[in-house]
Amino acid sequence: MPARRKAAAVAVLGLTPLALTALAAAPASAHGSMGDPVSRVSQCYAEGPESPKSDACKAAVAAGGTQALYDWNGIRIGDAAGRHQELIPDGRLCSANSDAFKGLDLARADWPATSVSSGSYTFKYRVTAPHKGTFKVYITKAGYDPTKPLAWDDLDLANPVATATDPAASGGFYTFSGTLPERSGKQLLYAVWQRSDSPEAFYSCSDVAFGGAAAAPAPSASAPSEEHVEDGADQSTIEHHGHGDQDAGTSAEPVAATEEQGPGSAPANRPKAAGATENLAETGGDSSTAYLAMGGAATLALGSAVLFASVRRRASGGARR
Repeated sequence: MPARRKAAAVAVLGLTPLALTALAAAPASAHGSMGDPVSRVSQCYAEGPESPKSDACKAAVAAGGTQALYDWNGIRIGDAAGRHQELIPDGRLCSANSDAFKGLDLARADWPATSVSSGSYTFKYRVTAPHKGTFKVYITKAGYDPTKPLAWDDLDLANPVATATDPAASGGFYTFSGTLPERSGKQLLYAVWQRSDSPEAFYSCSDVAFGGAAAAPAPSASAPSEEHVEDGADQSTIEHHGHGDQDAGTSAEPVAATEEQGPGSAPANRPKAAGATENLAETGGDSSTAYLAMGGAATLALGSAVLFASVRRRASGGARR
């Protein structure tokens, strides 16, 4: 093969693995967790993954490691499509049957809890990429024992305490109303966010205490501050800017948190880590930007293969002549 053709072929082949590497390097995506009442994963992240303060969060880290806390908004099932009970066995509800989050399934009475009372309640779900879908929040039945693994039968599935379809995202949160029934002592709220533009669903467990003090000793729940989120941003394996909606009417841009977040607010949108891609909201791009880049990489790989084949055909034709 002439030197010029040989060089072209080498260059083409060199581009292909680079394109494929770009595809393989695409980060996982995730989109939020309950902010008020604060979820277990958000609470433990707020305490600090490397040195949590509460005994429950220390135990969660001992069981599942610190990465689950850095990936606070990654409790999801990509192909759930409403099959929550089918896909998540008893005892694994808080982790959504993910080994990465198994520490959140620990059955203990000392999980930090948000103090609540019966009656109307405003729920706040911290969202990093909004999507159309329905939220349902369930509460445990009277007589719930937090020292036993949480089972589906422990939840009052027939009477969700809150249901909201396509609530507006504002200030970094989906906010919607519900009603808490009469309960006493330590209870648990289980939130399911099922997208309507994808089979993907998200899950979270929030511990609550009715009547002031919990039935068993438990610290008051708190939530991560902006500083906490920023400090752990480079440790997260989760892409916080969304992965693109299939529904053109739903914005998937990151939702900026308000500068002042009151008690019970959950993690804010992850700041840019060093070397990370610019925030789409800052560059004027949208949720399709990353996928356009990936598509471009795939096109480059395909074009490389076609060009290489063309070089070979010309070389073969020249040899025959």
